[in-house]
Amino acid sequence: KTTYMIATALAVGAGIALTYATYSYFSSSKDSSEDKYKVVFVLGGPGSGKGTNCTKIQEQFGYVHLSAGDLLRAERESGSELAEMINTYIKEGKIVPAEVTVRLLRNAMESSGSSKFLIDGFPRDLMNLQCWKAQMSSIADIQFLLFLDCPHEIMTARLLERGKTSGRTDDNEESVRKRLVTYEQSTRPIIDSFRGEGKVREVNSNRTFEEVFGEVSLHFQAIN
Repeated sequence: KTTYMIATALAVGAGIALTYATYSYFSSSKDSSEDKYKVVFVLGGPGSGKGTNCTKIQEQFGYVHLSAGDLLRAERESGSELAEMINTYIKEGKIVPAEVTVRLLRNAMESSGSSKFLIDGFPRDLMNLQCWKAQMSSIADIQFLLFLDCPHEIMTARLLERGKTSGRTDDNEESVRKRLVTYEQSTRPIIDSFRGEGKVREVNSNRTFEEVFGEVSLHFQAIN
């Protein structure tokens, strides 16, 4: 009888300890939404000012700027097994397969040590968005989509001027034309999709940088 009572007491004690440990673990854990990365997508046509504005947002609001295009170009130049395929897609003004871009973005986010990101030039089509949701929704929340709107002729002029010194293979008239077609056919629907969710913050970028960034800043001040 004594042995039975001791065993029962030990079992009860272990149960209490386990219950307390479980309670302590969950009560000290953050809500999952607090642990997620905070992401702002930045979209607009090629030459709309995405990179310039992202650099300033990074300086002023503490976000890490990740350019999908820059990550792809860096991977292309790395000589990896993906390099030739990425090179072909970029030269043709086509969209690189979503799985490749999302993998590069996730790797960059996880290695950055930060929790707030500007993702510039992504998602570029519905496949990009679907792939992002499938692979990233559990670890990242989209705060909003910043849309920099600019007329085609202004974007073309900016890119051709940049091409004189950038050394980028896609800053030429033929590539620019293809990129604008891809933007209208594939990326505009993404903007419309986020607009339907009330998550688009639209800024006219056919103005001086000071005017554009002044308006952009207001959207970030509202969430920071």
